[in-house]
Amino acid sequence: MEDEIALLENELRIQLPREIAKARAHGDLSENAEYHAAKERQGMVNARLGQLRARLRELSMVDFDRIPRDRVGLGSSVRVLDLTKEEEITYKLVTSEQADVAKGQISTTSPIGRALLGKKVGDTVKVLIPGGTREMEILELTTIHNLSDSTSG
Repeated sequence: MEDEIALLENELRIQLPREIAKARAHGDLSENAEYHAAKERQGMVNARLGQLRARLRELSMVDFDRIPRDRVGLGSSVRVLDLTKEEEITYKLVTSEQADVAKGQISTTSPIGRALLGKKVGDTVKVLIPGGTREMEILELTTIHNLSDSTSG
């Protein structure tokens, strides 16, 4: 998110003012499509920056001490056995902004993410997904605490 904020701030402070100045130089602003497009983009960039900054503030208030050490929570990596398909899958539980299903990164607010939250190794969960119901057994769990412990020592 910080990278996107930096890119948008650059666009808002440097690129868009140049485009607006260049469009103004063409004269009559009432029929100047370049000017109106640049002003519209400026509004969209401002709105997106506001959203990102608000979300960053929310995330900075996450109390890592409240994330469980022995159960699935934000930042956990979970290896499950999909009992329906009889295959092992590894998921990493992330925020909705970081979710990338192709990389196995699922949001804590997704159906699978919600079903896994608070569970521990050995638990079985049933997940209602658009394709029906899937049953999964948690085989292995690495919490955000395990990851930070291994990198700090």
